[in-house]
Amino acid sequence: MSERNLLLVCNPSRKEAVDAATALAKDFTAGGFSLYTISDVEIAGVIKCDVASMPALEVAVVLGGDGTMLRAAEVTREQQIPLMGVNLGHVGFLAEVEKPPLSAIVSAITKREYVLDSRMVLQYAVKRGGKTVSQGWALNEVTVERERSTMVELFLEIDGRPISRWGCDGLICSTPTGSTAYAFSAGGPVVWPEVDALVVLPISAHALFSRPLVISPQSEIVVKVESKEAVLSADSLRKFDLLVGDRVVITKDSHVVKLAHLTNTVFSDRLVAKFKLPVEGWRGE
Repeated sequence: MSERNLLLVCNPSRKEAVDAATALAKDFTAGGFSLYTISDVEIAGVIKCDVASMPALEVAVVLGGDGTMLRAAEVTREQQIPLMGVNLGHVGFLAEVEKPPLSAIVSAITKREYVLDSRMVLQYAVKRGGKTVSQGWALNEVTVERERSTMVELFLEIDGRPISRWGCDGLICSTPTGSTAYAFSAGGPVVWPEVDALVVLPISAHALFSRPLVISPQSEIVVKVESKEAVLSADSLRKFDLLVGDRVVITKDSHVVKLAHLTNTVFSDRLVAKFKLPVEGWRGE
């Protein structure tokens, strides 16, 4: 029988996450799995390693919030390792809607009885003087924002055509997954994950027209920096300082991020749970 390797990722600052990881490690080790982690924790039977030394992994179990999921995606995306997010009290859109018993997680992974969900990813490149000076990817969003108290001047192009110039706090380009994150807080629409679209919206723009734009994922989005400085942020994890004249080119990435769920959940239920929407009495329920 071939070796089965799992990755455990947890938020080391949350005792509940570490305790759950410890309990899972005991059960998975007893089941013959080899366990690895990139988290700064010491758990019996779990090998700490970096990305370069990780073996082929079957699935990553992530204990924490959506921020922990985003950090886990950094090391699993290239190998297309599914991420199974475990809800630890806060209903994150990337994790299970309800907190599952740990035994259910062990059983589903052992029997390979989980549902895969592919999520769109963005790629970006910063062009400066005709050269690419930074590039990367984002699962939620790429933002170009002010770095100091003064607003930034940004010029938006889509598919090589000018759209608008804004004096604003910044501009967000979001995937459907990210539509419920920063883009939602800035007034953007909620986009179901299976909808193949991107959302672009300025933040606190001084303009008569500053509405969110929903565009094709085949489009090329270019944000030109016309103020002295700004900062690029990808999922609030990868940052790069921008200068006047820089062009940030954003497109759909060829890779996806795979999520793993215990059951075939519905996004509508996640939305209701996250925002505690009033559905009591719906159809007599």
